[in-house]
Amino acid sequence: MKIHRQIDTLPAFSYPVVTVGTFDGVHLGHRRIIGRLTEIAAARGGESIVVTFEPHPRMVLAQYGTAVKLINTAHRKYELIAGLGVDHLIILPFTREFSKTPWETFIRAFIVSTLKTSCLVVGYDHRFGHGRQGDHDKLLHLAHETGFCVEEVHPLLADGMEVSSTRIRNALHEGNIRQANSLLGYPYSITGKVVHGNRIGHRLGFPTANIEAEDKYKLIAANGVYAARVLYNGHLYDGMGNIGVRPTINRHSFAIEVNLFDFDAEIYGEILTVFFYDRLRDEVRFDNLEQLKNQLQKDKVITKKVLAATADNPLQPV
Repeated sequence: MKIHRQIDTLPAFSYPVVTVGTFDGVHLGHRRIIGRLTEIAAARGGESIVVTFEPHPRMVLAQYGTAVKLINTAHRKYELIAGLGVDHLIILPFTREFSKTPWETFIRAFIVSTLKTSCLVVGYDHRFGHGRQGDHDKLLHLAHETGFCVEEVHPLLADGMEVSSTRIRNALHEGNIRQANSLLGYPYSITGKVVHGNRIGHRLGFPTANIEAEDKYKLIAANGVYAARVLYNGHLYDGMGNIGVRPTINRHSFAIEVNLFDFDAEIYGEILTVFFYDRLRDEVRFDNLEQLKNQLQKDKVITKKVLAATADNPLQPV
């Protein structure tokens, strides 16, 4: 997949088939849209193009309140889109000024004149332009006038509800990793640098790598103990993670940490990606470290059972 950030140097595309969106999560609903995109492009002998925005619009527009936390970092999002067989990714800078662009101006100037789109693939409720005023009926009228086709993709439902980034964010806030993963189509993950901790895990026989998330806008799942796999230096290791304040040790210090099974190396400063599969329990404050150690031993047994029942390659959507 070729990534384009400079609009004035875009190549001439061959029968471009285009979709536009933020695609945070690149979840199963997004994958249905992108799958249809690549299908149409292949049938027409054309090129598939995903147009997205950086940063996320809700990180720019004040009327939405607090900046949104992202399911995936930008790098992971682009990695996932590439894995779906897309030919080109165009990243448009999203600013307050850009947000004021009328929908018709965006379609005429960019989708039609710049990209020379042959077909535009949209989700069933997609809206374009300032105030989200460009709805499907208006888009169809303009498409007929300017000579490109529009294909609307129906929503994907799970348990009778639409698969959406909002639904996934809510599941992560609740610690419902199984539901989040089922809607994403792959395991939720956190990538970051290993930083120094208090080394109490070493004393307990459960040494942990403390992770500093690489993006401050990354959505961190609910506090608790998790079954996980860890990608380090091209290898996957089973393990168990903890998100929270570690109440038995320090009730005031938030940390993301993971214990890698069958692993013994100093990796301070290295980059790890932790894939989360299930939330085992809440954080609990024990009376002493011996009680904590006993519980960690039980957690490890459960973690091994959980991971034994899951696919062992989290690197691509399933």
